Amino acid sequence: MTRRFITTLTTATLIGGTAMADMIPANTAQGISRTITDIAAGADRHDWTRVRAAFADTVTTDYTGLWGGDPVTQPADELVSGWSVFLPGFEITHHMVTNHSITELTDNTAKAEADFTATHRIEDGFWVLGGRYSYDLVKDGADWKVTSMNMTPLWETGDRALVAQAGERAAVAN
Repeated sequence: MTRRFITTLTTATLIGGTAMADMIPANTAQGISRTITDIAAGADRHDWTRVRAAFADTVTTDYTGLWGGDPVTQPADELVSGWSVFLPGFEITHHMVTNHSITELTDNTAKAEADFTATHRIEDGFWVLGGRYSYDLVKDGADWKVTSMNMTPLWETGDRALVAQAGERAAVAN
């Protein structure tokens, strides 16, 4: 009896998940995934135009799970400008954002989640952080733009002090 229940529950969950995925138009899912990827890949490549294009004019970022404090709402230009000064303080970064899923969708808004692993290196030192992002997006013409992103850290390894070192290196470079 228990095995039958579990099999039925598993089947219903898989079918339900497939049905939800089938209800999302492919171009919508691809557009949202591309927007999320543009933030991470653009930052790693220092392609700040690509990063900025992924955001609405105003964006809220929430890194309180890692750093404390409060979420910050600011013009996207200011956010990207700050990243463009700070991130080159690392010798290399690699932000892998995977398992994109759309959790809510209307004609003009969406909520999505993705898992991430972010690697930061300076010389032989490294800091790797893993977790999950939650995104709020709005439709802007044919494109999707992030209005909010909340990072939830789940694990880390290496030396978090590299963040301060990258800040110092960036300050000297600017």
